[in-house]
Amino acid sequence: RPVDIEGKVDSVKGKIALWENKAVYSNVLGMIDLTSLTVSDTTSKIASMASKMRGFNSLYPDLPMPASICAYPNFAKTIATTRGGCDYHITVVGGCFPSSQSFLEVKIAECVRAVKDGADEVDIVLAHSAFNEGRYEDAAGEISAIGAAVRSENKNVVLKVILETGVLKDFEEIALASFLEMEAGADFIKTSTGKTEPAATPQAAFIMCECIKAFYKATGKKVGFKPAGGIATTEDAALY
Repeated sequence: RPVDIEGKVDSVKGKIALWENKAVYSNVLGMIDLTSLTVSDTTSKIASMASKMRGFNSLYPDLPMPASICAYPNFAKTIATTRGGCDYHITVVGGCFPSSQSFLEVKIAECVRAVKDGADEVDIVLAHSAFNEGRYEDAAGEISAIGAAVRSENKNVVLKVILETGVLKDFEEIALASFLEMEAGADFIKTSTGKTEPAATPQAAFIMCECIKAFYKATGKKVGFKPAGGIATTEDAALY
């Protein structure tokens, strides 16, 4: 339905002081993925991140631990063997992240292997090669196929699907992609890979959350929302 998206976002920004407080910042900390996704990542670097997380609660006993460590799928086992008994998830980016440009069987194999190695959450990217040509069934089919494959390995795995909103041409496409991903079985819909510009925007976030609300009203299934990319300040975090 027609919505004044810019007006809605401006309204939230006008109330930002309501959320700039310790309670909100604490909650935000518990939603962060401690992430490294660079070409220079090494086993020792990722293991060091996992070791650092093990000492978090002793240093900050009154704060929630970040939600997960996020890395490339080949590091899932490294995190799993270093995590110990710490209560955080192992998140991997899979399905030939960030481009999603490969054969479906390759995407599935990568994601399944990561889950076998200990990944609790898998983040994949919408297949824009199909979506941008209007082959929506093909784009949705890839999501469903990857979801079925990883859940056959671990029924509790969380599947997050990235829209890459910065490459979608308008607000209507963001809404279409949101509904496509949710109907195909996404547990979370996510704004961006962080590898393109623009990454997350409040406008895209508003549309996605409106779609989540409508999907929940229609189906009873509550899908999660994840903003990513370019969120660098406490004010950004409070806004989202």
